Amino acid sequence: MKFEDCKYSKQLAYKKEAFSFGTVYVTEHFLLSEFNEGIHVDHKIASELISRFSNLISKGIKIGYIANRFNSYSFDPQLWVDFNKDYDAFVASAIVTYSNFSYLNASLEKKFFNKSLKRCKNIEEAIGWIMNLKEFKTDINQN
Repeated sequence: MKFEDCKYSKQLAYKKEAFSFGTVYVTEHFLLSEFNEGIHVDHKIASELISRFSNLISKGIKIGYIANRFNSYSFDPQLWVDFNKDYDAFVASAIVTYSNFSYLNASLEKKFFNKSLKRCKNIEEAIGWIMNLKEFKTDINQN
């Protein structure tokens, strides 16, 4: 299921950012990516994302990340190591998997991500998990 088809797209304010390789949705508490079929997420794509969202991932900002992988694509897990070394923006990450192969890839990535990474069966599980992290519950309860 795509983000715009799930219940949270009607409940949360978001901004849609289109790229040649996919779409990223920006909310107050998380970034959600939906990449195109068959792409390879490498340093070039990561650099373009970091450049576009540099104001969100600068030091001090805390945000979650969700990869909604309804399309099949490859991801260089070393990117997590490089990103974590240079930035401290992501509190946690969730990967929505739709196949056993995608789940296995997410399990490999989990070994490279130095914070909490949850593998989820659907987008609503991933968003619910991110929104219930203690870092965001405090913000939500104050509003």
